[in-house]
Amino acid sequence: MYILEPDSKTPLHIQLFNAIKEDIVTNYGVGEKLPSIRKVASTYNLSKTTVESAYTQLYAEGYIESKPKSGYVVIDTYFDEFKSERQEEPISPKTKVYKYDFFPARLSKDSFPLKLWKRLFSKAIDELLDFGAYLDGQGEEGLRVEICKYITASRGVKCSASQIVICGGFSDSMGLLAKLVKPKYGTFGMENPGYHVARRVYEEYGYSVVKISVDKNGIDLKELENSNAKLIYITPSHQYPTGVSMPISNRLKLLEWAEKEDALIIEDDYDSELRYSSRPIPSLQGLDNSDRVVYMGTFAKSLSPALRVSYMVLPNHLLPLYKESYDAHFPRVALTTQKTLELFMAEGHWERHLRKIRTLNKKKHNLMRDLLKAKLGDSMEILSQGGGLAILIYPTSTAFDIEKLKTLAEEKSIKLYFAKERSGGEFEALRMGFGGFSEEEIKEAVDVFVGVWENSI
Repeated sequence: MYILEPDSKTPLHIQLFNAIKEDIVTNYGVGEKLPSIRKVASTYNLSKTTVESAYTQLYAEGYIESKPKSGYVVIDTYFDEFKSERQEEPISPKTKVYKYDFFPARLSKDSFPLKLWKRLFSKAIDELLDFGAYLDGQGEEGLRVEICKYITASRGVKCSASQIVICGGFSDSMGLLAKLVKPKYGTFGMENPGYHVARRVYEEYGYSVVKISVDKNGIDLKELENSNAKLIYITPSHQYPTGVSMPISNRLKLLEWAEKEDALIIEDDYDSELRYSSRPIPSLQGLDNSDRVVYMGTFAKSLSPALRVSYMVLPNHLLPLYKESYDAHFPRVALTTQKTLELFMAEGHWERHLRKIRTLNKKKHNLMRDLLKAKLGDSMEILSQGGGLAILIYPTSTAFDIEKLKTLAEEKSIKLYFAKERSGGEFEALRMGFGGFSEEEIKEAVDVFVGVWENSI
């Protein structure tokens, strides 16, 4: 039986044509006869003209032919091969939904100021948007001015709005920079362990990737000096994933190395707003007096990853290169998003939101930390805490069975995340994300997790 909808905007003869065509491909063999036009019209209460139109289209497209005294039959058009391919096409498995997901970089849904954002969005459309004009490929000047004010005051970044490029998320920022500097730098140095997305982006652009070890003071400067890398990516304020911070002495040595070697440093300040036990460490870029640092920031960790808004501060010597590039002509973020975010910052909502989000996530951080300490005791060690959206832990016993932990967690619908899976190197830690939970959910999730942990010892 074919399902036809009289009220559909699609004409009935087209609906019938599509239904019979699918039936031919799926169920008919070569030479098999189709029901007569009169029978189809009677069965589905259709006019003879409607059925004739459908059959005429099937004939025109080579699915059927008319044989004297036999009516319409299916032509040999290799449908058997087509059917076999269709039947063997793999069905994508459904993504498993976990009851307890410790994702290490997620904000809770209710942390986004949705009502305020809607109001500012409407205001931006009514007052700020010119839909008849071409956009600034570097990003709207008003938003760049607001970002410049913010990072100058809060992170000690030295820049003007003219140095800022608005991008569509971290990987977009990295990809744009990779294209700009490829003629000069063919080797990409990065921390080991380090952020897998950075590595993947530069591999995609054909760079040779060199991994430099990380110790308690951040990237190993001696190892860096002995490498051939002159383009280096680092997370100096809160190293990903170990959480260590680079001391001021090493920062100055790194800048001295960059000036001496004509090198370029990419500073990723990915979660600088989320510090709970100390003041944010000033940016490396703010110490740079020789234009050797590209500063990268994002709104993903503190406002919303869904907005896909990031930015980078280019050294002055890279600005002409950027302005001459093809990418400088086309914006990377929607005008409505840029203008709404501009209003959000200009009217003081961003600063208020940051205070709220820090307070909220500090409570979650402390709650999860205290629960883990109280319930797991000496069976685990906290490797990193005090910032970001996750606490890093690892078992203290060599008898602990990590593979069993993973298996039991799956059985209890718990999604766990391990540092080695995404960062490379030998550093391993269980990344206990708390940002996506409410406080009550943290208590429940930790209780279930503790049961799984204890059964893995």
